[in-house]
Amino acid sequence: MSRPARRRARRTALAAVVAALLTGAAACSAEPAGPELSVRDAFVPEPVSEAVAGGFLVLENTGDEDDALVGAVSEMAEKVELHETVENSMRPVDSLPVPAGGSLELARGGNHLMLHGLDRKPVEGDTVPVALEFEKSGTLTIDIPVASATHTGR
Repeated sequence: MSRPARRRARRTALAAVVAALLTGAAACSAEPAGPELSVRDAFVPEPVSEAVAGGFLVLENTGDEDDALVGAVSEMAEKVELHETVENSMRPVDSLPVPAGGSLELARGGNHLMLHGLDRKPVEGDTVPVALEFEKSGTLTIDIPVASATHTGR
């Protein structure tokens, strides 16, 4: 094969490799990213005792896959439960959905975290460490600020 023919063959092969790499990169970027979770507007109202406290926040999922909050733990509480409120009655649940492109609001009078058996009464200005456990995303650890007992959020 002549020298010019070898150069053309190398260029053609190189162009084919570059095209294959670009096609692969495009395919990878088109794959689902999964859930992309973040937290905003988190607070714990100052409780009246060490017995129990509520936790409120908004979980945003900007990803393209649903997830679910399946549990929570805190070093300040004996246990943390996920609660839903239906017809003015609270009850523990095993999970709460966090839809893709949406959010899960944990708010007074609705779904919320319930912290039982606090090791001390947190006061306004403190933070409560909480590890949120998700079905697909693993654990997200946050420090939730303690607000006044009458704080309603935002």
